[in-house]
Amino acid sequence: MQKVVAVCGVKNSGKTTLLTKLVSAYSSQGLKVAVVKHDGHDFECDIPGTDTYRFAESGAYGIACFSGNRMFIHRVGTGETERELLSCFPEADIIFIEGHKDSDYHKIEVIRSGISDAPASNPEGRILIATDLPAERFDEKTAHIDDIPAIMKSIDEVEA
Repeated sequence: MQKVVAVCGVKNSGKTTLLTKLVSAYSSQGLKVAVVKHDGHDFECDIPGTDTYRFAESGAYGIACFSGNRMFIHRVGTGETERELLSCFPEADIIFIEGHKDSDYHKIEVIRSGISDAPASNPEGRILIATDLPAERFDEKTAHIDDIPAIMKSIDEVEA
């Protein structure tokens, strides 16, 4: 069964760093891992000068590029939600969502000293606080932000 876990926290708290470590650890175990990232700003997803960039610049609503090893689909959004994007990865064992701190997904909140000192996420669904602050500062389960095995243990305990 597929697990979906959000990794959230305030800006610059270390979400991406933690996610890259988790993706690497789970992938090395042979699991298929996907990440859905929410970006609160518009973003450019193609490289200037490439054919696909030129197609987008000329007004294409959608572009797909594929090879024998990978595919890429770029299309103008129509209000999709992260739940709809999850369906793009039916074969994934674990899907991480970066962000969505207000959701009720199972979530890990990253709290890093000098950046934040208290949870900012919806407590519903929060399974762990990953932090470099002392555990006794929190009234819920914590793991050190660099203790990947402990963080994975919390994820592994989540029902799919």
